[in-house]
Amino acid sequence: MFQTLLVALGGAIGSVGRYWLAMAAVSISRNLPLGTIIINILGSFAIGFFGSLTLSHGRFPLPESARIFFMVGICGGFTTFSSFSLQTLDLLRGGAVGRAMLNISISVVFCVLAVAAGYALGSHFSGAPTQLSQSATQNIIEEEAS
Repeated sequence: MFQTLLVALGGAIGSVGRYWLAMAAVSISRNLPLGTIIINILGSFAIGFFGSLTLSHGRFPLPESARIFFMVGICGGFTTFSSFSLQTLDLLRGGAVGRAMLNISISVVFCVLAVAAGYALGSHFSGAPTQLSQSATQNIIEEEAS
């Protein structure tokens, strides 16, 4: 139950951060949902950086509960892949196929690059961990997804 509360609290923090950043980006989001793209890139970087630094054998090991608070709670509440999906569908339904494909390309490529950059930077400071997840549950989920 304690970990569930941590996820809920972290999710609230991440969601508020997402809302504030999305509102701040409204003025630059004319033809593409740039706020959502920026949020996804930042969230991807943050989870890669934090995840690599805080493994049990990393430079700044944290208990699993702290990792869950940040990686599942805050990052889960902050990143907006469901919003990305909805906005992409809206672009497609509105006939803006090119902008939809641009949105998909920018979001996917830069989020993967951001998580890799976060992981690389975190690994540099941590002593090069070989994995991001350390719980059996995370490993099972990752194996089922691949």
